[in-house]
Amino acid sequence: MPARYGDLITNGSFTVGTTGWWAGDPAYVTMATPGTGLEATTSTEAVNLWDALVGQDNLLLRAECRYTLSFTARASQPGTTLRAQVGLGADPWTPTIDKTVTLSTADTCFTFPFTSTLDTATGQISFQFGQATAVTVYLTEVRLTCSTVHEGFYVDPHSNAAKWLSANPDDPRAKKIERSLVRRPGARWFGDWNEDIKADIDAYVSAAAAKGQLPIITLYNMYNRDSGGQSAGGALSPEEYRAWIDAAAAAIADRPSLVIVEPDSLAQLGALPSDAARRERTALVAYAAQALSALPATTVYLDGGNATWIRPAEMAVRLRDAGVDHVRGFAVNVANFDAVDVCCTYATQITTELARLGVPKAGFVVDTSRNGSGAMDAEGQHVEWCNPVGRRLGVPSSIGVGGADYLLWIKAPGDSDGSCGVGTGIPAGTFSPYLAERLIDGT
Repeated sequence: MPARYGDLITNGSFTVGTTGWWAGDPAYVTMATPGTGLEATTSTEAVNLWDALVGQDNLLLRAECRYTLSFTARASQPGTTLRAQVGLGADPWTPTIDKTVTLSTADTCFTFPFTSTLDTATGQISFQFGQATAVTVYLTEVRLTCSTVHEGFYVDPHSNAAKWLSANPDDPRAKKIERSLVRRPGARWFGDWNEDIKADIDAYVSAAAAKGQLPIITLYNMYNRDSGGQSAGGALSPEEYRAWIDAAAAAIADRPSLVIVEPDSLAQLGALPSDAARRERTALVAYAAQALSALPATTVYLDGGNATWIRPAEMAVRLRDAGVDHVRGFAVNVANFDAVDVCCTYATQITTELARLGVPKAGFVVDTSRNGSGAMDAEGQHVEWCNPVGRRLGVPSSIGVGGADYLLWIKAPGDSDGSCGVGTGIPAGTFSPYLAERLIDGT
């Protein structure tokens, strides 16, 4: 059984209320989410630890795979006992980790690495705290992360930055670019420049699998891509696009991967010439969502635009119509510059709207490749999207914060947005050491 890499917990920061979580007997325990995490309160009737519990089901666990359980907790009474278990979600309830901690009235982060002894798609995490006294346990930042053999995301050895470095080892900027860009994991983009999409993705995913690492893939070949803008191109017909997606899915097969689907495709619906064209675009994204979600070890995110583009309620409708319920969730800030907190606020607003539309458990990722200085200039004005000045590299690809599944370098830093801004004369997608150095230095 393939593992699901990254964070297995849904809504571990409780930013969407109690979505994804359950509580035991309501006579023994109640849950509330005032906005700072979970407050779980037990009554005096809960005599045993297991009488009062909260948890989450349907976790995918793989035998001999490394996991890390972490959470932050405190209690209304010092000395409160909390038992954390991960194991089978049905009889015989076999645990693969069983840890008991003592809580104080101050937040404490607990971290427990372990190797799973279970192969199951019906795993369960639970927190037990019945003790014959009325007590409230405060819980947040619950994570159950699955590591690969060597842990982490795959670093593309053939990124545009790596190719430039190989050709220019003596350039005075080479060491800076190697240290800051070439060694960092990020997405490889696949599109109409790939002559054999199946062979190219197969080679990339195979190389990542050989290292036991997770490849990040961006698929960017939408019919009428970019609506004639700087990155115009893509498949020549809807039929060609569907065949291209089928080939990409066949290439990934049963190997682990993380896939971002068609940046800007849904955000640009308004730029298409007719309702028929918008319905066609939405149907093509939905086709990709269903084809990729059928892969057993692939985590898929549709693109959800950025915080200053489409309003959350409208983006939620577009994502729903494009089949976000078939995949893990959506990506925000791809190739943009908004700060992480702005992105997480926007994405959380979308998840709230999706829940209202009947899609309650959507996750999200944030592109942090160029958002280290946010998207405001010195005068507090929002910067232009195309090679603006004063931007900086953001947090490298990692497990997320603020409710995000991951922070990812989706846009390749140093690759031009087009012949614009400080990148005039540099075509979209072309690596520029000049642009790279500006991002490294924040100029």
